[in-house]
Amino acid sequence: MTWEPERLDDQGHLTEADPGGMLPAVAASAAHIRTGHRVAIEAGVERLAGHGRPRAIVVAGMGAAGLAGDILAAVVGNGAPLPIVTVRSYQLPGWVGATDLVIAVSGSGDTEETLALATQAVRRGSSLLGVGPAGSPLEAVALQASAVYVPVPVTGQSRSNLWLLSVPPIVAAAALRLVQADADLFERVARSLEDIAHRCRPSSESFINPGKSLALDLAETVPMVWGASQVAGVAAYRMVCQLAASAKYPAVHGELPEAGHHQVAAFDGPLAERDIFADTSGRTLRLVVLRDVEEHPQVTRRREAALRLAGERDVPVTELAAEGVHPLERLASLIAFGDYASTYLALGYDVDPAAVSAITEVKARITP
Repeated sequence: MTWEPERLDDQGHLTEADPGGMLPAVAASAAHIRTGHRVAIEAGVERLAGHGRPRAIVVAGMGAAGLAGDILAAVVGNGAPLPIVTVRSYQLPGWVGATDLVIAVSGSGDTEETLALATQAVRRGSSLLGVGPAGSPLEAVALQASAVYVPVPVTGQSRSNLWLLSVPPIVAAAALRLVQADADLFERVARSLEDIAHRCRPSSESFINPGKSLALDLAETVPMVWGASQVAGVAAYRMVCQLAASAKYPAVHGELPEAGHHQVAAFDGPLAERDIFADTSGRTLRLVVLRDVEEHPQVTRRREAALRLAGERDVPVTELAAEGVHPLERLASLIAFGDYASTYLALGYDVDPAAVSAITEVKARITP
């Protein structure tokens, strides 16, 4: 596979090389915000408030569904009066019990890890909220337990339904008075994503298209993606996941200040070196920093110091700033740019961004 940047402005190629429609799926994010909010209200998630505020919220999910938990924690923020924990495994922590709320999220509705956690939650007497497709095994678990279930109209890859899966838990958190998130907020986020979709549309040329520009920066490098806040850290993790799943491209994610305590050492490593006499340029490290308005002052100092150090070491840097006021707005903007960039990177390498043959093969090998 070779990187050919001219592919990004070839409208025929962008259509033919994306038979699964990943670019249109990314562009549907605004519609998913609106739909996720509507179906959550229709499902009656406000009933959760009738049980009182839980001791803790545990979000069970894998892949994009698991990211719904990280998004919920970032949107609620550090001021949350209770812990919000994401569990990506087959076993609930031992402390989870009857006073806790478990939110089980699955894009397929039959994710074995998530079903195991939902079943354990019911057995322990925990409150349960299910989010997934209608008629799924997860819905059956929720209905048997007389729990609230939000049926979301997922299509295609689970990762392309991120907001359908992530909005209902936020609506639930708002009902529990953990975060300010009303209909106006979700509409503002949707309009923001529509604006980003317009700026990143396939017909917009690379030099003015932020999604294509970011893909051009990432190509032929080893990206190290850092978030400068909790919100930006979640977006950094999402970007790395999308680079792997859509572009089949490796990357490393981190969050400041932690990344400055170990990952910054890579600036002195072999991937930071450049041989100006080489016939062909090898892949080198690239630092991608996702910035946010809610950076801690010390994090800002560490970020600025790291950027200066990268410049001194000749490590190329890309900075991306969050857009919006509310944490959900800022997070959605960062995620959107990363989703477009990973898709365009795939298409620039002539890789089908919707294909997941390796993931399918692993699942087949462990199926009894």
